[in-house]
Amino acid sequence: MGLTTSAEAPLPVGEVSRLIGGWIDRLGAIWVEGQITQLSRRPGAGVVFLTLRDPSYDISIGVTCYRQVFDAVADVVSEGARVVVHAKPEWYAPRGQLSLRAVEIKPVGIGELLARLEQLKRGLASEGLFALDRKKPLPFLPHLIGLVCGRASAAERDVLENARRRWPAVRFEVRNVPVQGVKAVPQVVQAVKELDAHDEVDVIIVARGGGSVEDLLPFSDEQLVRAVADCRTPVVSAIGHEPDTPLLDLVADLRASTPTDAAKKVVPDVGEELDRVRGLRDRALRTVRGLLEREERGLAHALGRPVMEHPQRMVEVREAEVDALLARSRRVLGHLLDRADSELSHTHARVRALSPAATMERGYAVLQRADGAVVRSPEEVADGEELRARVAEGEFAVRRVAGAGAEAGAEAEAEVGAEAGAEGA
Repeated sequence: MGLTTSAEAPLPVGEVSRLIGGWIDRLGAIWVEGQITQLSRRPGAGVVFLTLRDPSYDISIGVTCYRQVFDAVADVVSEGARVVVHAKPEWYAPRGQLSLRAVEIKPVGIGELLARLEQLKRGLASEGLFALDRKKPLPFLPHLIGLVCGRASAAERDVLENARRRWPAVRFEVRNVPVQGVKAVPQVVQAVKELDAHDEVDVIIVARGGGSVEDLLPFSDEQLVRAVADCRTPVVSAIGHEPDTPLLDLVADLRASTPTDAAKKVVPDVGEELDRVRGLRDRALRTVRGLLEREERGLAHALGRPVMEHPQRMVEVREAEVDALLARSRRVLGHLLDRADSELSHTHARVRALSPAATMERGYAVLQRADGAVVRSPEEVADGEELRARVAEGEFAVRRVAGAGAEAGAEAEAEVGAEAGAEGA
C-alpha cells in the first residue's frame, strides 16, 4: 500500500527498513537459480555464505545457509557452479541488506553430471585405481610412442611437432579416433589396448584439445579408466587445458596439462641433453685434473722429505751406529780378556807357589817306598830298606843305614846309574 509522505513529514530510516522487511517476509520461500561467484566456508562456523549471480543481467545477491545444508552438495558445488536454491528472502533491517536463507541447494545441469562423476570418482578411488604406488615410471628415451588423438587435430599436431623438435629421431604409432560423442569411448579404449599390446611401444599418450565439460565426458568414462588402469605400458593423459581434470588424469601414470606439455614430459630435449653431457664431461675433466694435481702435490711433498732426498742417509746413520757398537764390543771384549789373563797369571803363580815342585826347587826332597808311598816318619823305614828320593831335577835311590839314629838322619849312599831327568810334582 502507498504511503503518504512529504518533505515536512518524512519517514524515519528505521521505519522504512521495517516496512521493506514486512513486504519481503510476505514473499515466502522461493526457488532461485544462479551461478556461485563467491563461497565462504569458515572453519568451525555453522553458517556458509554464498553469492549468487545472474550472468545475463550482472546482478548478484547474498545467500546464507546452515553448514549441513551446504555439506550435502559440497563435493560437487564450488565457485563457478550453477545451482538452484530453495530459499526464503530475508531483510536485515540494521544494514538495509537483502539476502536469501537457503534450506536446500541442487546442482543444475552440468552440476548434476559432476555429482555423478564425483560419485564414480569416489568409487574408483576406494578400489585403489588412483593410488600413487600404481604409477609406472616413464622411460628416459622411448623408442616408439603410441598416440591416441583425434584425426588432424591440434592436439596431434602439438604432440608430434613438439616431440620431433625436442628429439628429431623420435617415432610415433598414431591411432586416430573420435574424441567426443557416443563412439568416442569404445574406440579410445580399443586404441589404448592395441598400443598396450604393441611390443615396441614404450609409452602411450592420450591427447585431446580443450572443450566443455560435456565434450570431455568420454575421458571420465569408467570403461576407459579401467582399461588404462590395466595397461602394462605407462600412460600419459593430456586432455584439455590446465583446469580440466577428467578421471583419466587420475588413473594415468602421468598427467600433462596440455598436449604440448605431454610432448615435453615424454621426450627429452636433445639440446638440453647435449648440454648436460658437455657439463658432465667438463665436470669429469675438472675432477680428474683436480685429482691429478692433488696427487702431484702429494708426490712432490713426499719426494721433498729428507728420507727421499738422501735415502742413503739412513744407511749411513745405521752404519755409524754399527761401527760404534762394534768398537765398543771390541773394547769390552779386550778388557774382559785382559782381566781374565791377569787373573789367570795370578792364579798360575799362586798354584806354582803352593805346588810340591816349587818346594823341591828350594832343596827339598820326597822319599817314597817301593810301593810309591811317601815316607813321613823314620819309623816307617826299616834298616837297609831301599827308598827313592825325588828332587826338583829328578830322582835317585837311597838306603837307610842300619843303626842310624833319628837325630843323625840317614846317610845316603849314592848308586851308580841314578835316574836322571826331572819329574814335576
